[in-house]
Amino acid sequence: MRWIIPASKVEPQDQRRIGGKGYALASLFKGGFTIPETLCIPSDLYGEYVIRTGLRERILLELHRKDFKEMRWEEIWDCATRIRNMFLRMPIPAEIDTSLKAEIEFRFSGKSTAVRSSAPEEDTAYSSFAGLHESYLNVRGTDAILEHIRKVWASLWSDAALLYRQELGLDVEKSSMAVVIQEIVVGDRSGVAFSENPANPSQGVIESVYGLNQGLVDGAVEPDRWILDRRRQTIVSHTPTTRKYWMVPDEIGIKLEALPVTKSNQPPLDPKDVLEVFQLVCRAEDFFNAPQDLEWTYKEKTLFVLQSRPITTVAIDESGDKRSWYLSLHRSFENLKSLRQKIEEELIPAMIVEADNLAAIDEATLSDLDLVEEVKRRWEINHKWVNIYWEEFIPFAHGVRLFGQVYNDVLHPEDPYEFIDLLAHTDMASLERNRKLEELAGFIRNDQSLAHLLKNREYKSIPQEFIRKIEGFIDKYGDLTCSVTGGTHCDQEAEPLFNILLEMAAHPIIAMHDRKSVHNDELKQKFLNCFEGDRKIEAAEMLDLARTSYQLRDDDNIYLGRIESYLLAAIREARRRAENPKTRQSSGSQTRALVDVLSELDHRSKSLNPYEKKQGQTFQIKPRQLIGQPAGPGIARGKARVIQQHSDLSDFKHGEVLICDAVDPNMTFVVPLATAVVERRGGMLIHGAIIAREYGLPCVTGIPDATSLIQTGDEITVDGYLGIVTVGSADV
Repeated sequence: MRWIIPASKVEPQDQRRIGGKGYALASLFKGGFTIPETLCIPSDLYGEYVIRTGLRERILLELHRKDFKEMRWEEIWDCATRIRNMFLRMPIPAEIDTSLKAEIEFRFSGKSTAVRSSAPEEDTAYSSFAGLHESYLNVRGTDAILEHIRKVWASLWSDAALLYRQELGLDVEKSSMAVVIQEIVVGDRSGVAFSENPANPSQGVIESVYGLNQGLVDGAVEPDRWILDRRRQTIVSHTPTTRKYWMVPDEIGIKLEALPVTKSNQPPLDPKDVLEVFQLVCRAEDFFNAPQDLEWTYKEKTLFVLQSRPITTVAIDESGDKRSWYLSLHRSFENLKSLRQKIEEELIPAMIVEADNLAAIDEATLSDLDLVEEVKRRWEINHKWVNIYWEEFIPFAHGVRLFGQVYNDVLHPEDPYEFIDLLAHTDMASLERNRKLEELAGFIRNDQSLAHLLKNREYKSIPQEFIRKIEGFIDKYGDLTCSVTGGTHCDQEAEPLFNILLEMAAHPIIAMHDRKSVHNDELKQKFLNCFEGDRKIEAAEMLDLARTSYQLRDDDNIYLGRIESYLLAAIREARRRAENPKTRQSSGSQTRALVDVLSELDHRSKSLNPYEKKQGQTFQIKPRQLIGQPAGPGIARGKARVIQQHSDLSDFKHGEVLICDAVDPNMTFVVPLATAVVERRGGMLIHGAIIAREYGLPCVTGIPDATSLIQTGDEITVDGYLGIVTVGSADV
């Protein structure tokens, strides 16, 4: 078996083995195009590696923890992280390793290389995986090249690639990966060229930047753009950009640097260069008999082809492909820093002001017609912020995953989520609320007469000092009877809050600083010691950004929930009046307006209820073992408390296992009482998993129909290491 095939030795029968990218490069070489020194690692080797090491079975196990079509993007991200860590920790078998090293050393000794993906599904006329699989630049040394081959193999199972395969209906179990190793050409000008403009078939497009092409591909460097007439092969227009940066090789990998002033004042290509590049891509189109998307670079006066693939943009747009959204969730470090600044300095302050403005309007004092308009206005405001949440806050969550990938790449830990220990124990809003609850519980714990009054529901005799403390808590955090964070007076009874306080008074909660991992500082130093100089500074900045990203996965729900609570308050008031029009002396037309606005928003407001049961739910199934996603380490046992509606929380007892569809921000006040957390929704970064880890609780997420298959009172064991929930006594 040939484990390495030079571009000059590729035969037509190798096309499937070396993937679209590898075969295109080999064809270009044989067609007389100038390409860098190129070796192809066929997909057979990937198959041999995963079979000999046992990774194939472990990958399939991860993919079958839950029906792949039912996995949320958070769960797919987590699945991809675990699989990637397997590749990082599993060396290539010795026999294959020896063979590869000899050839790589012969071809690339002392040279910098690019290690690129070339999956068989890539770059065909029917699909384009551009950007979904990994490529690595400036990789030097045989051992480093072999490690990056494994990283490229692992990118076959990245979250974006998995989602895209699902979109196209490809069989993930039959997926494989070839790899291309190229001598890196350190071009001073690079870019992409489209022989046919996807927006106008009579035109071609060229984009160019100074330095390495990765700056353009990653979106870190804005390119100059030229539009050309295909038939005449003339320049139609040139759109210059503000040239500030370029991507250049670093000691390890590549880096973004300020562009020298001598280059920033002139475009990277002159008209003669533009035409030469366009003639090159048109020549590639003729060679492949299809419009091409070609990456190129100039090294001095020599024009190199880095890769070429069919243009599939038009077909992708028509088919409703969502790859651009998948890719938008992945952000570069520089992009995340800008996004953080926008969120912290603009969006969160604006959300707070918006909520304060809503709080200033008492919906109960509005006329019926004004209330109708207020319901509509609040819906639009909430809808606006939900969209911002998805467009800005959700992508910022990638700060955690970017840090996790860097951490795992340099340390190869046995636990792929070891890095979470460096992110936990932040000043989350919901944890601050729980600390305030514990303070209130402390008053009860230290005052037996107060405890007696609460236990016997003698609420009218409660001292005014304590009542004022309760009212202060409700004004700031809501009364906890609302299903949305920040809501107040959803239930006129104070009993639910008092029940929780009595339970907390009987079972003091361990302070957060007491739960902090003793290894936290050691892990931080171990991570930072992997870097030197500027890279160490950048690693520290990445850790700080990841901690903010991690905290915001909790806090953004708090801010958004407060805005949503005012919408629900207006809807409740409108519903009360519509059902009892006589109490408001409403005219028939005004009552009709209230009914109409409620009917219009009814289907939308239902979606705001996280406890709504699915049709056909049954509670008769008695499973023995349920498989989910491990989301919080540890093993715990206790009686289940299934939360079907928000009011169920007031019955929660110390030592019970919290079972729910999803832990929303206004449920976290019971988490300190729990012994473990189990959720239907999956993911390491969903709210419940984050809060469970903050309190050191075992957590399993992603169990389909968890609230149906488990019943309140069931004895269950939660294994947060393996992601397994066992129902029934331990000795059964």
